[in-house]
Amino acid sequence: MYTVIRRYTGSSLRDVIKQNEKSLRDAMSGVPGLQGYYLMEGNGEVASVTVCDTKEGCAESSKRAAAWVKEHVPASANLSTPDIFEGETLLEVSARHAMA
Repeated sequence: MYTVIRRYTGSSLRDVIKQNEKSLRDAMSGVPGLQGYYLMEGNGEVASVTVCDTKEGCAESSKRAAAWVKEHVPASANLSTPDIFEGETLLEVSARHAMA
């Protein structure tokens, strides 16, 4: 598995996400090998975490996220270019695996 974390600074995206949630879900759910996509906000930042089967899947998620931001996030949000951290997933612990 492969994981990418994108961190942005800028205004809150809560309202943008609420208004465009379906389009974001649609964009990210079609990523090949997607295991999970998470979006969070805190400490004046927005971050997304994407976990895919492969590095290529995460690259596709980054491409789709950039396109979605360009289309839906207004310039007034002052959203920064994301800081990106990515790499091989070393360990996964989840309820799904705990029950197995």
